[in-house]
Amino acid sequence: MGSPASEAGRRDVEERRKVTLTRGFWLLETPVTQGEYKAVTGKNPSFFRSGDDFPVETVSWADCQDYLDALNALEIAPENFTFRLPTEAEWEYACRAGTTGPYNVDRPLDWLGWYRGNSEKKTRKVRGKNANAWGLYDMHGNVWEWTADWYASTYPDGDAVDPAGPNTGSSRVLRGGYWGTSAARCRSACRNDNYPDARRAGYGFRFALTLRPNG
Repeated sequence: MGSPASEAGRRDVEERRKVTLTRGFWLLETPVTQGEYKAVTGKNPSFFRSGDDFPVETVSWADCQDYLDALNALEIAPENFTFRLPTEAEWEYACRAGTTGPYNVDRPLDWLGWYRGNSEKKTRKVRGKNANAWGLYDMHGNVWEWTADWYASTYPDGDAVDPAGPNTGSSRVLRGGYWGTSAARCRSACRNDNYPDARRAGYGFRFALTLRPNG
């Protein structure tokens, strides 16, 4: 996780460390769309109501938990599996897809995602840009994505195994940048945070499918 000191746009909160993930997971191919959110909750909180194939936004971290509770209540996951937000480490691992550079493909950001330079100041349809090597779209830009972790301004020293962030805190981690950020804020290592009840027109999410803790 993190970025080298030489990476353009790097911030001090991205100090590099080695992380080992021992538990497999699947991550949704795109951010949750407005159509998917409405199908589960019957609501669409988005500021940009452009269509069912656009990412849902203006959702808080707490809203994500309500959505996932409702999704799990449908009992559509395989036995002993559950839907949840990814940890910050899982998100970065999935975003990078084995890469170590600023973005998950060695191409300009315009090839990969929507940001201040090409979004026309609004969300755009998911899958509108190219996927990473693992078939995941919109990991860079379009909407910031909530993760499960409480935010800490520094990573703990040393290597980590299945890190899940601090036990408590005042804000939760967001990753990936959004339609209104600079290219630097869409990098694989870039970190953001806000209060769990914060809602912005650039805040969305995607979820993971994992074994239940006692599965």
